[in-house]
Amino acid sequence: MVKETKLYEALEVDPGCSDSELKKAYRKLALKFHPDKTGGQTSERFQDISHAYDVLSDPQKRTIYDQYGEAGLSGEGGPGGGMGGLSPEDLFSHFFGGGGGGRGGRPSGPRRGKDVAHGLKVTLEDLYKGKTTKLALQKNIICEKCEGKGGKEGAVKTCTTCNGQGYRVMLRQMGPMMQQIQQPCGDCRGEGEIINAKDKCKQCAGRKVTQVRKVLEVHIDRGMKDGRKIVFNGEGDQAPGTIPGDVVIVLEQREHERFKRTGDDLYYNAKIDLVTALAGGKIQIPHLDDRVLVVDILPGEVIKPAELKAVMGQGMPTERHHDFGNMYIQFEIEFPAANWTDLSHIEQLRAILPPATPLPELAKTAHIEEVSLTEMDPRQKARAEKGHMGDDDEEGHGPGVQCAQQ
Repeated sequence: MVKETKLYEALEVDPGCSDSELKKAYRKLALKFHPDKTGGQTSERFQDISHAYDVLSDPQKRTIYDQYGEAGLSGEGGPGGGMGGLSPEDLFSHFFGGGGGGRGGRPSGPRRGKDVAHGLKVTLEDLYKGKTTKLALQKNIICEKCEGKGGKEGAVKTCTTCNGQGYRVMLRQMGPMMQQIQQPCGDCRGEGEIINAKDKCKQCAGRKVTQVRKVLEVHIDRGMKDGRKIVFNGEGDQAPGTIPGDVVIVLEQREHERFKRTGDDLYYNAKIDLVTALAGGKIQIPHLDDRVLVVDILPGEVIKPAELKAVMGQGMPTERHHDFGNMYIQFEIEFPAANWTDLSHIEQLRAILPPATPLPELAKTAHIEEVSLTEMDPRQKARAEKGHMGDDDEEGHGPGVQCAQQ
């Protein structure tokens, strides 16, 4: 029976665990609590885990600890120990094969995997009401059978071509200059290790990772905007000696048939007839949450073409605060078609509508000629619109050509 269990508890294993179980526990906890992954919030926990593994991975230290506890380890842990009294970061690098001082001067500590971004198309209704959706993706995880080694215990050898660095530095002459080129090692395919084919893990075929299907539950909060990123920490691909990156979900809002969104405000284009614009009435606006807004245009509230009005507090909810932006309505007046009434009604309109603006008085010497409006055919209309847009080149005439004179 062991005297103390504190170090075993730090690694969350039983005192009778095997060396393989000890390594597996350290691998799992060291990756989970590494300070680089948690922003330094778990540095003390990481040190406890590293100290526990440093002691228990050495058979001699483990025997002393089991018999006498940590008090019996005084004076132990010198160069003859299993991990040589390494610092927590060096121990991590040694265990996972990370870049320490012996790998071309790369910084110590684990590398961090790349973040993986996925686009998620959402509707404006989703962003207004909020939604929870599921997203399935494929990701790499450490092979459970070989624990990320790629083969049998002791079968993984350091590549002698690149000395385990995974790359080679080549010299190439560029004129009078010599240029250094870094390229992946061809013998180990940039991995720094070589495994004989017969010794490769049957489950991962020596790749050290296997692929699994992962389903993420994405919570879209009310008021989120197009381009908003939702981050799943540590859900990226796993690889030996690497802290997994994040999965980043990027919201992509589909174009809406009725509304345009700007910030927390909504814009709506309303078509109304001339009678409603002049005499008032009601318009209906189907909102994003299945409500229908009935907007009153009061009699005498004359609506002008392209005029902008506001309905306060009916825009998008603001993220986290959940108050609301505004809805802005731009009006388009639909005028009646030609010949909509007979001439007998014209005088009635003149009597009802405000009087027309009188024409300015002309000088007595002015030459007066009365003309009338004419409907244009399609060709005339196209030419007129072309000139209205500022392109006044004559039809059929390009830029002038000046001949060279002898």
